[in-house]
Amino acid sequence: MFTNGEMMLSPRDELARLAAMAESQGARSAVLRSHDVVVADWVRFKCRYGCKGYAKHLSCPPYAPSPEETRRMLAEYDHALLLRFDGVPGRENARPEDVPEDFHPWYRDLILLVNRTVHRLEKTAFYDGFYKAFGFGAYPCIYCDHCVAEEAEGAVDESVRRKCRHMDLVRPSMEAAGMDVFATARKVGWNICTIPCQDLEYGKVTRFDLVSVGLLLLE
Repeated sequence: MFTNGEMMLSPRDELARLAAMAESQGARSAVLRSHDVVVADWVRFKCRYGCKGYAKHLSCPPYAPSPEETRRMLAEYDHALLLRFDGVPGRENARPEDVPEDFHPWYRDLILLVNRTVHRLEKTAFYDGFYKAFGFGAYPCIYCDHCVAEEAEGAVDESVRRKCRHMDLVRPSMEAAGMDVFATARKVGWNICTIPCQDLEYGKVTRFDLVSVGLLLLE
């Protein structure tokens, strides 16, 4: 394949190049077919009922793509690179009681690591000639202390996205777009599971060996 007279890498070689870049950021990766990414309608219900970030971030529901939109998009791709990030940077010795009630900023370094890595891989693939490359991160966006969706008064719809301060960087998380991260990870042999919370209190995880997962689609 050629572009502007220069040889373009095959998808297989590009995925190997991107995997090496991910490794340089501390992430493991696994290649899978796009049709192996599991999408389920129940995933959005978990966002809508129970997540404190619901409707507060443009990377999250109800602003993120619906499961049906995600299914249609996946059908337009062949290749996917699943990214795995183990642990929480800077929180290696944390205890459940260290986690504040508003724990989203407490995980800032982890969220930025995952989403910046996904964005970097997407942009690299795009400029390598894979113009359909698109990434999905993890967690609610944290590029701003408060998203414009949260700052807005009254009802907010998709049109508020025009006010996003980091429009080039923000991507939906896998779960926000209806992807079953657990089932998808198991497709590549990553048997990730939920982590118990102290006294069942939301966010007070009893261990900090968290596994965060992102995704890059490639044609």
